[in-house]
Amino acid sequence: MKIENEDALDHLIICHQCHTLHEEIPIEDGTKACCVECHSVLYRYDSKLIDHGLALSITALIFFAVANFFPVVLIEVLGNEQFITIPKTFLSLFENGFYFVGLLCGVVIFLFPLAIFSLYVLLFLLLKFKKGEDLTRTLLVGLSYMKPWSMSDIFLISILVALVKLIGYAQIHMGIAFWALVVFVLLDIYMTRYIHLNEIWMLRKQIFTERE
Repeated sequence: MKIENEDALDHLIICHQCHTLHEEIPIEDGTKACCVECHSVLYRYDSKLIDHGLALSITALIFFAVANFFPVVLIEVLGNEQFITIPKTFLSLFENGFYFVGLLCGVVIFLFPLAIFSLYVLLFLLLKFKKGEDLTRTLLVGLSYMKPWSMSDIFLISILVALVKLIGYAQIHMGIAFWALVVFVLLDIYMTRYIHLNEIWMLRKQIFTERE
């Protein structure tokens, strides 16, 4: 395959499985393009992805808000009750002098997840109304940098590990925020697994090409 200039790279796509280089071809709505070597999916074109992604993103933000503003767990030891919330966890780290750890936890557990799904909502709204060609590009680049730093799933696992260790010493009651956090993490995993940024890139390209 001969590449004459850098612009030609915009029409090439590489397989994530076998790294075979392909020339991008237009496909119809609801179809997908597969690698000629390993037959893995290279990209899809599904116009319903916008509505699907927007609904999931708004739902995730709602559960994220519930997870942060309500008690995650109630721990009772010898008649003393203690509510634990996600913001209270960060504040406790600061109060005990763990400033860097508290700041880091606040960024990867609260700030990045909130920013990621807020950007998702804005991105899908712009694509839905076919607006902001340059802004959608910037949002996709920003999401590609931020997504690896979202660690809500790690935080949930750490809560479960801590609760298992406390079972023999205290009575534990799960709050509404705990279940909201579980749902949020599941939505995050689902979007990471089934709504790939490269597919949104392809959809964006198709939308603004058709508009022209």
